Amino acid sequence: MTALKKSFGANILKLQERDQNIRNTPSPDSQIPKKKEDLHSTHSFEWSYITKKLTRTTCSEAGTIENSLKNSGSFKAIAEKNKDKELVIVQGRRGICSHSPCSLLERGPITLKYIKASDNPNKAASSRVRIFRGKRSGDLVRFHVLARGGKNIVKILHNPALKAKVDEITVWGYKGEKVKHALKKDGRFCHYIFKKNFVLSCTTTGVQTELSNLVDDLDDKTFQVVLVNKSEPPEGDSQSSSLDDAYQASSDYQSPVSDDNGQKGNLKNEMVEQDASSKPMQDHLRSQIEDYVKGMKTKSELSSVPDLLHQEFSRNALMCQEVKTMKKLMRLSDSVCQVRINGGAVGSGFLWFRSFVLTNGHVIKDIYNSNCGQLQEKVSVHFSYESLDQADVGLEVKDVVCFEYKPEIRDWALLRLDSDQTLPPGLLEHFGFLPHGGGISIIGHPQGGVKKIDPCLIVPHSQVVDRVPLITKYFFADKLLKYESSFFEGSSGSPVFDNHCNVVAMHSGGFTYDKEGMERRAVVEYAQPLHFILEDFIIQMVEGKKFDVLREYLDCSYTRGTAVKDGVKKIVESRNNQRFKEAARSCVDDKVVQTFLEFFCQTEEPVPMEVV
Repeated sequence: MTALKKSFGANILKLQERDQNIRNTPSPDSQIPKKKEDLHSTHSFEWSYITKKLTRTTCSEAGTIENSLKNSGSFKAIAEKNKDKELVIVQGRRGICSHSPCSLLERGPITLKYIKASDNPNKAASSRVRIFRGKRSGDLVRFHVLARGGKNIVKILHNPALKAKVDEITVWGYKGEKVKHALKKDGRFCHYIFKKNFVLSCTTTGVQTELSNLVDDLDDKTFQVVLVNKSEPPEGDSQSSSLDDAYQASSDYQSPVSDDNGQKGNLKNEMVEQDASSKPMQDHLRSQIEDYVKGMKTKSELSSVPDLLHQEFSRNALMCQEVKTMKKLMRLSDSVCQVRINGGAVGSGFLWFRSFVLTNGHVIKDIYNSNCGQLQEKVSVHFSYESLDQADVGLEVKDVVCFEYKPEIRDWALLRLDSDQTLPPGLLEHFGFLPHGGGISIIGHPQGGVKKIDPCLIVPHSQVVDRVPLITKYFFADKLLKYESSFFEGSSGSPVFDNHCNVVAMHSGGFTYDKEGMERRAVVEYAQPLHFILEDFIIQMVEGKKFDVLREYLDCSYTRGTAVKDGVKKIVESRNNQRFKEAARSCVDDKVVQTFLEFFCQTEEPVPMEVV
């Protein structure tokens, strides 16, 4: 501690000398005639949330839209309720980033919406908006980018939920700033668009703008992200990447984010301007020393590291897979597909048998009219989307054969493909019942991305109840397969395999809970057992007399088919399902189907008891 105090005194002397030199050196700005400050004019804007009732907010100094909104008590209450979600500012059908300058807003009200937050690596950087010092609002350039990319581009936004709220993304920059820098600063675009030769194509003229160009001529124009080729960006663009990073972090930026006392500005710059012997400077240095000492104590107090490592490796050992198992899963992954609506990724699925794909009902529920049994938009499935630069035309869905959506109870849909092409083998022949514990593997398209596999562990229901107290309100929850996975949005409908490569369930959703001592929220994911879906499928086919689909199912024999058929019969008898029984007595020309139906019409004769 004595050495630290000596170091503290030496730092004070050095800062005093530096402070004196700074005071004796004439400032370059002092030799330039002062210009009249006209960087930000007072203005107002109106906003609404959920209801159409408008609230007016006045902004008198430069800052972000979100900072201006924080002047409103109503907004603070709304933000607190949605603190785990991502704020989307909508004007028309355009999404404006919350850290955009308030002077960016056009005339007209804005609407506040919240969407599920994504795991965005650029989120931390984008939340710290920086504004050029000395720049006026007239130097601002605003341009728009379509939320959907061009041909062969599946995803350009980190958060796929954003596409459901807006058609265009409003991006801002200052004159003299590069397009690539403006897009990176926005924080909503996927990082890989800066790694390949992508350009912005004007939607009205078709003129292409490279990302290495300046934003000066893009004001109020609308563009689409287009992939020119799969090569690296042009030489000049790649060389300037390091300059862009330095440009972003240079001292020509000033952060408008408020500190705890409501003061704005850069703390580091303020400290330099302070006298080295002043109380604020001494307090600042003293706090740094205290933090350092505290950190050293924390390191010395660490214990039981070998035990922690042992526990971690023991837990992960259960997720290890044999090589032959992984090879088989790789082959089975050919039957897993991505489900898209109008070209946009919305979920996952897998070929069940013949030309029928199984996915979750909630994946298509918004565009499926259950009353008339018709899809309202174009739906396609893509089996070979395994790399970002891979073109996959996909196969169009002809119709929906079965649909059931009751959250946490039944959530599945069977899609019939309109294709004569050769399809991968169906996974029905690999059907299995739920395992009691151990490891499982999920294959799907998380976050609308390429096909991935996630090995994870089953979480016993008793542990889930401890973590998620409200799970008891889901009376069917104990029947679901539960586990902890990194598969979130876009992976609904993925097949779940046990350690023997049997497909046992369909990944469907998750229960949220708060981890003790942490602010972030975690999820216990769940999957619907396939044997329940199989039973419901057979019942729906018989009740609806869809004997053509039933015949295609019966042609695909599988090991546990008899057990499933017995399960259906028990359900029909326990519910006294007269509609099913009546349909099962139908006369069908197909002998295979007729034999199958007759099984459910058989009644077990009571065994007579012997009289002694």
